[in-house]
Amino acid sequence: MIRNCQNMHIRACDKGNTLILSLIPYDEQDYTILCEKITAEKVKEHLKEIVEGDIIRYEVPNILALQFTCHHALLGGVTSSMSMDIHGKSLNFALLEMEINIDQLG
Repeated sequence: MIRNCQNMHIRACDKGNTLILSLIPYDEQDYTILCEKITAEKVKEHLKEIVEGDIIRYEVPNILALQFTCHHALLGGVTSSMSMDIHGKSLNFALLEMEINIDQLG
């Protein structure tokens, strides 16, 4: 089954030209499945038009979250970007729209 990530919570923060997205499932049982299915490569492919640099995934098992550090994602960063979304908060929703192939999630 193909689903998007709408049944998850997401947070974003920025540091310079780096965006950090944290993906947290509402259902704790989904964490293991997310670790299997949502890779840095999959996120990089999904955000390829936005993130110019590498994406590194960190597993944060004590809070059942995945964190994605996206380098060169904010058109130079808050102080130099002409973007309407200089902090990258709208990329929360872009990641939640990513489709994943899972039967167990939800």
